[in-house]
Parts: sequence; structure tokens; C-alpha cells
Amino acid sequence: MAADSNRSSTRPVAIDLFAGAGGLSLGFEMAGFDVVSAVEYDPVHAATHLFNFPDCDVLCRDVSMISGSDLRASAAAGWRRHNPEVEWDGVVDVIVGGPSCQGFSVMGKRDENDERNKLVEEFARLVVEVRPRAFVMENVPGILSPQYAAMLAGVLGRLRDAGYTLNDHAEPLDATAYGVPQRRKRVVIVGTLRGVEVLRPAATVTEAVTAGEALAGLPRIVGRSGADGELLELSDDQYDSYVAADNPYLRALAGGHLAHARPTAERVLSGCLATEHQSASIARFRDVAQGTTEPVSRAWRIARSAPVRTLRAGTGRERGAFSASRPLHPDEPRVITVREAARLHSFPDWFRFHATNWHAHRQIGNAVPPFLARAVATSVLAALDREVPSHVRPVGAGDPSLLALSPTSAATLFEAFRHEVPRPRRRPQPKTGFENEQGAQRTTA
Repeated sequence: MAADSNRSSTRPVAIDLFAGAGGLSLGFEMAGFDVVSAVEYDPVHAATHLFNFPDCDVLCRDVSMISGSDLRASAAAGWRRHNPEVEWDGVVDVIVGGPSCQGFSVMGKRDENDERNKLVEEFARLVVEVRPRAFVMENVPGILSPQYAAMLAGVLGRLRDAGYTLNDHAEPLDATAYGVPQRRKRVVIVGTLRGVEVLRPAATVTEAVTAGEALAGLPRIVGRSGADGELLELSDDQYDSYVAADNPYLRALAGGHLAHARPTAERVLSGCLATEHQSASIARFRDVAQGTTEPVSRAWRIARSAPVRTLRAGTGRERGAFSASRPLHPDEPRVITVREAARLHSFPDWFRFHATNWHAHRQIGNAVPPFLARAVATSVLAALDREVPSHVRPVGAGDPSLLALSPTSAATLFEAFRHEVPRPRRRPQPKTGFENEQGAQRTTA
């Protein structure tokens, strides 16, 4: 098929920067995009993305170290996996990404000199170099704070100078308006080369989805221990309850979108690794009413009748590896599992995360809720006047070993550059010429 005739038979092309486990990727796929390339500098997250999107070309790289040419080469490789019989015309429809937000977050120090703030500038640089038909940049509301006004104005001015018409992004989007059972606000900045302003996504629900609706059908895990692992084979009773659960939210997770079909194990549920609590903690947790906070741990109990508060990510190894507090299950005396957190974030049950709780909850807390991303993607498609083929195709199973890799083994898999991947925080050590030389080689993390 000729390159100039493939636009009607293939899906629009997306590249995901700062991809994490793939919240934005999944949302854009749900809307009808093919995410052909993803960039993520944390090797563990990159491996999880590769598991869930095995046809995507995943670069485990620091975005500040890659070029537009690198992205285009990666996109071409991903295109060939998605469309092996069709020549790519070289058009990138959209670049999406959520540059690291800790420097802007109200939960952090809000340091205008935080080096992570410069990642917004790197996002703009790559957009200008690749010149996609549109871009989507997501971040926390703190990016609109006065101390970042000059930085943001410079970035947006550069994008306007490159020919992009920007949307009105003064009012953050609330994920609850798009069917996510979680109160999570995000600034979404969108630009197109067509001179058409992308409109604010219309709400997709009239009433907020509750935590009770999101958690319906998931099994109790009382009696499980950490030694049982993250995979739970459902008993007959558990399976009957799981398949009988039905509400509009669960139906939206299961279908009614354009995400490609993934293989699933019918009676096995992932993300069910139990957190083992001390008996004193369990006793305190039993006394906490829904919607209130346990006074010692400050853990809050989920109320089934409302959306949950924002699920937090904690920090990576390079920032001390601090865990974010996880909420308590609405009924059981424990914190929520990874699968329960994923349901509250609008990830379908086929989507898997790292086998350890710390990595997995950080992947969820850092992710854009897929339903929010899908709403944004739908608005982008309308602005681009791009029709999407209605067909979906089966995607092969990812390699489960990707979900159990350590940071070191994941870095080895991706042949990651040592100086581009996150390193554990250590006391500063004097650098020698040998260390400087080795830092530029591909090595383990």
C-alpha cells in the first residue's frame, strides 16, 4: 500500500514521553491511537510499559539526552510492529507526556529551581524537533503558580512560535468528570498545527463514580500473606462474585473503547499481593469509620459512597524512595492492594504492574488516569479532524518476567546508559577520571 493512502486504514500515531507504566498510552489507545514509541527513564517502569504494550518501541532514556531523530527512528520501529504490511508516511499525529511534576506539586517543596522543572522545556524541544500535528502536556495544577509563570510562558511561547495553537488551560481538569472514581485535578496543555483550538473535553459522566462501584466484585484477601504473591487464583465463590459484578463503570473498563484486545487468564487476578500489618495496626484499622483518618498512621479509610482522594506515588530511588501513604480498604483492616488502586485509577483488570507493592503503587500514583487521557485524546482527534478505524486487533502476551525485574536487571535489559537512569540517593562522593569515563558507557543501574 502506498504511503499516501494509508491514513484511512491505519490508526493515528502517538509518541508518549515520560511514559511510566502507561496511563496516557492506554487512554490514547482507548480513543483509537496507536502508541508506537514510549520514552521512560526508570528501567522498572519501562519494563512494565513494555509488558502492557509489547508492540510499542520503548526507549529507556532520559528525554534530555535524546533527539527528534531518535524519536522518529523509534516511532518507525513501533509502526512496523503495529502495521507490518503498511508503509509509514512519517506523520506523527501527537506527542503526549507528563513531565515529572514533583517540582510543581503542592505536596513537595515547590522549588522553582528544581532541576525536574526543566523537563517541561525538554518536552517542548522535542515537540519542535519532531513537529507532530498535535501535542498534549499534562501536569499538576501547581505548574500554574506565579513562581513558574516566566518558565511556562517561555515554553509556551516557543511552541506558539513553532506554529502551535494552544488550548485554554487555565482551569484544571477534574478526573471525576471523566468517569474516574478519584478526585484528581490536572492541567492539560494542548496545541495543534492546524490552527484549531482543542476544546475542553466534555464530561463523560453526569454523576461521579464511587469507590464502591469501582471495587465491586474484587475478592476479599483476608488470610493471604506476602508469600502468596501478587497473582490470586479465584475460588469458585470468588469467581462467581467477580463475574456477577455489574455497573456502568465496570462495563466501561471492559469495553466500549478502542483499546486493542489483550490476553487474560480467566480465573487469575493480578495485583493481589497482601500487605502484612502488625496486630496492633490491624486493631486500630478496624475502628476507623469510612471517610475518616486513623490518628496514629494518618491513613484514611475509603468511603464506598464517594470517589477517593488523589492516590499518591511517593518518590523514586533518586529521591530517597519514600512511600506514599496508601488508603485503608473500606471494609477490611488493611491498606488497599495494587489491583484495588488500579480500579480506582481507571485501569482495566488486564493491565498489570510490577510484582512488588512499592514499585506498583508508585506506577499507579504517577500515572494519568486512562479515562481522563481518553477524554483528552478524543478532543485532540476532533481538532485534527481525524477519523479512526473502528477495528481493534489482538495483542500478544507480554513477557511476565518483565514485571519482576530489579532496577539493575531492567537497566541491563534495555542497555540503559548509566548516567541517564535514576540512581539511589547516596552521600556525595568525589569523582575520579575513571568514574567519569565509565558514566558514559551502557551499564547497569
